[in-house]
Amino acid sequence: MKNPIRTLSGVAPISVMIPPRKCPHGTCIYCPSLNSPQSYTPKSPAVLRASAVDYLPEKQIEMRLKQLKEMGHSTNKVELIIMGGTFLGFGEEFQFDFVKRCYNALNGKVSKTLEEAKKINETASHRCVALCIETRPDICGEKEIANMLKFGCTRVELGVQAIDNKIYEKVNRGHKVKDVVNATELLKKHGFKVGYHLMPGLPGSNVKKDYKMFGEIFSNANFKPDQLKIYPCQVLEGAELAKLFHRGEYLPYTAEQTKKLLVEVFPLIPRYCRVMRVMREIQRDYIIAGIFNIGLREEVEKELRSKGIKLNEIRSREIGHVLKNMGNTSESVRIKKTQYSASNGKEIFLEAINKKDILFGLLRLRIDKKTDFSMVRELHVYGAVVPIGEKDAEQFQHKGLGKKLLKEAEKISKGKGYKRIKIISGVGVREYYKSLGYNLDEEGYMVKNL
Repeated sequence: MKNPIRTLSGVAPISVMIPPRKCPHGTCIYCPSLNSPQSYTPKSPAVLRASAVDYLPEKQIEMRLKQLKEMGHSTNKVELIIMGGTFLGFGEEFQFDFVKRCYNALNGKVSKTLEEAKKINETASHRCVALCIETRPDICGEKEIANMLKFGCTRVELGVQAIDNKIYEKVNRGHKVKDVVNATELLKKHGFKVGYHLMPGLPGSNVKKDYKMFGEIFSNANFKPDQLKIYPCQVLEGAELAKLFHRGEYLPYTAEQTKKLLVEVFPLIPRYCRVMRVMREIQRDYIIAGIFNIGLREEVEKELRSKGIKLNEIRSREIGHVLKNMGNTSESVRIKKTQYSASNGKEIFLEAINKKDILFGLLRLRIDKKTDFSMVRELHVYGAVVPIGEKDAEQFQHKGLGKKLLKEAEKISKGKGYKRIKIISGVGVREYYKSLGYNLDEEGYMVKNL
């Protein structure tokens, strides 16, 4: 019953859907309004699970934990993803209560406060090693970031869609490109891993513009996200865009156009970025026009490989996915360092790779001259999940790669004159960092004096 892809990247992802609620700015014209969480359809798998338990976070998590266990997955290391619209647009009381109840479900115990729930989760059976929140670039300021740190959030996905103010105006996006730039810098400055949702084929764009957009995102230091989700624009039932389509004022890309664009775009994606997903799981009966192919990514990668074009993005090089596709590979690894400028700082991307450039682990270190500390934004060892405290001779977690990468980050930081190093840490990873000499500070970072 086990689907190995689910936990091949080293964690068990669990999505938690927030209740239906209109976005504060209104509705983008491509977004369906179907009595379900904003931008989702009533038959989306996560929506079906959530609606069956009245969107109660603890029930959603309990159900998903049970399902994953029955499929044979380890749920010792959980990545929690809060999705379903703009979570940070809800009232603060709702946000804090929702997150607390998520931790309660993982802990199997009800806590009075969020802090108590987080403390219990540090040593719980189902540890939250990463927490992801989706939001809009204009709802991601200092206040929201302070709250996300209190939640134990480590990753933020921004609904960017495009980087063009004219397109934003056409689709009623409600924010500007400057909001994307500001949110990206604030998030990186505070240590978060940053993902972008991009939507090629929006009204006002074309294939040539979209190709240039991807190039701009990875050449302009104002952007350079750590992750991407690529969702080609589709005409969906319940969306304002359907009216434009029926009037002949808008046509989505064909399957051929989309595939050709992605074949040209994928080689542009640098080695520090991971393409999390291509295409959304939207049921055909909600799609009026646009491509249906959920397996588009596999087709794109297959064509590139047939042409001898190497993929540098992270997911295609991860050891778990390589083993799934190619079988055994050499375990002899070295650390490769890539440096680049981004969002008024320097990023140092460390990778544990072998001679074939297969990726076993990575660390993102941010250097900002305005601070007196360096910041680790991510430390991740890939491969199938190995439960905390256990070892598996055939897998790659718990073999010292994380320590090796962190030692290198400490060495680099010390060499640059920093006296301290901070790590943005999932609540469930705090014990690991404590064992390496780090201590929890008042903001929720793990800190070590160098």
